[in-house]
Amino acid sequence: MNILSLETSSQWCSAAVWLDGRVLAREELAGQRHSELILRMIDALLHEAEAGLAAFDTIAFGAGPGSFTGLRIACGVAQGLAFAAGVPVAGVSTLLAVAHACGADRVVSCLDARMGELYFGAFQRGAGSGSDRQWAIVHPPQLCAPAAAPDLEDGGWVGAGSGFAVHGAVLAQRYAGRLTETRAELHPHAQDIAALAADMVRLGLTVAAEEAHPVYLRDRVALTLEERRALKASRATRAEHP
Repeated sequence: MNILSLETSSQWCSAAVWLDGRVLAREELAGQRHSELILRMIDALLHEAEAGLAAFDTIAFGAGPGSFTGLRIACGVAQGLAFAAGVPVAGVSTLLAVAHACGADRVVSCLDARMGELYFGAFQRGAGSGSDRQWAIVHPPQLCAPAAAPDLEDGGWVGAGSGFAVHGAVLAQRYAGRLTETRAELHPHAQDIAALAADMVRLGLTVAAEEAHPVYLRDRVALTLEERRALKASRATRAEHP
């Protein structure tokens, strides 16, 4: 199975090729340059792999949640490549990609959604070994305030993603006694998108290129001026009275 994957939902831009389990990858801190970098990365990887688009069975992308612009770029590029190659598309959850990168069996993924909110999801690996250990969704991807994040049963969870960097204190209080570790530095990466896409291919969960779409979770992308003032005041209050 050969998969070409891309991920542009965060500040990072990455691409990877999965060649029967062998992975080649590129990543760069992009800022706002995703559209400039992603095709260049893909070209470099195809050259390194000595492969053309015709060699790939599926095109995968980080479907979200994440940056509106980044998700549109990833989906559009994936669709274009899939149309050109005549292959299906696998849209992979960015929250699940963070869980996969963590390496733990029980992961609560939190990505900073800005405006005082989180993109949240909780996942647990099934029993077994190798490709049989599929991820199960404990809490589906959702948008929430850190203090209102869904409850976690029992302990043994690892917290992962930028949400813990931005809202670590609130989440630590919310999940006191249930987190064994936090990995705030983790972010969605194309190599994890590719590995998860391989499972999707095995399970028949790919779609035609025209049916691929991002997962936004949020309709609004900015706060009003009044809401910005209220959020700033709330943060100041929490800083004074932790």
